[in-house]
Amino acid sequence: MITGSIVALATPMKINGDIDWDALRRLVHFHLDNGTDAIVAAGTTGEPTTMSFAEHFDVIRTVVEEVNGRIPVIAGTGSNNTSEAVELVRYASEVGADCCLTVAPYYNKPTQEGLYRHFKAIAESSDLPVILYNVPGRTCSDIYNETVLRLAEVDKIIGLKDATGNLERAEDLIARLKGSGFMLYSGDDATACDFMLMGGHGDISVTANVAPRAMYELCSAAVAGDSDRAHQINTRLMPLHTNLGIESNPIPVKWALYRMGHIEPGIRLPLTWLSEKYHSTVSEALQLAGLIDD
Repeated sequence: MITGSIVALATPMKINGDIDWDALRRLVHFHLDNGTDAIVAAGTTGEPTTMSFAEHFDVIRTVVEEVNGRIPVIAGTGSNNTSEAVELVRYASEVGADCCLTVAPYYNKPTQEGLYRHFKAIAESSDLPVILYNVPGRTCSDIYNETVLRLAEVDKIIGLKDATGNLERAEDLIARLKGSGFMLYSGDDATACDFMLMGGHGDISVTANVAPRAMYELCSAAVAGDSDRAHQINTRLMPLHTNLGIESNPIPVKWALYRMGHIEPGIRLPLTWLSEKYHSTVSEALQLAGLIDD
């Protein structure tokens, strides 16, 4: 099973919005060199909702090829159209992804029964293990704990990325699923340390884009139950956790990657480049984490 620091990889783009394939490959090696335990390709941070099907497929394929089996690749395969999500999972399986991450349907606002049937249909058609992704702040669709427990009984559904930031809710799930083999990942960097110390298995992280080594060390300590070490690292990273959410993800993290010299300043509408008033704030967070000099 996948544990530890899992980067929700940003997709580098050129100034005109074209995907920068060379920069994407370089980012993969940045993570391979700095301890990242797994990579999510074309998850929310990767801007898949602005990509064509062909681009979405090619991002997954490129990451799989560049990783070349050294760490697991989790393909972002979410859609608010169940049949489209099934097709994305099918392709991810064909190109060799190890797992898929599929988000709760956005905009449709399905019932809990609709959510259950959506994910069950995906799992039943999948050759890959499926991780559920709950991020109601972006989708207006919330997978309740009782629905997660139902879905945990479905073959192929092996985990949940919980981006609610609600530790009380996470604690309930961790306790009720303990010993089941069902994997629970944080999707909220600011609360991920405590999530893992309570028994969570890892963090699918935005912060790991810019601080992969530190996030690897944080997650390793937290999953092992080393509270002192985990909190020490987390305190240093907290300004990053906070300020990488200062505008909608992935706006701040792409600016941070640009500031660090990893990518060009490219993003796709309807997202826009980070507002100038926040440049110094994000720069300061990078400095405090020891990622840039000034």
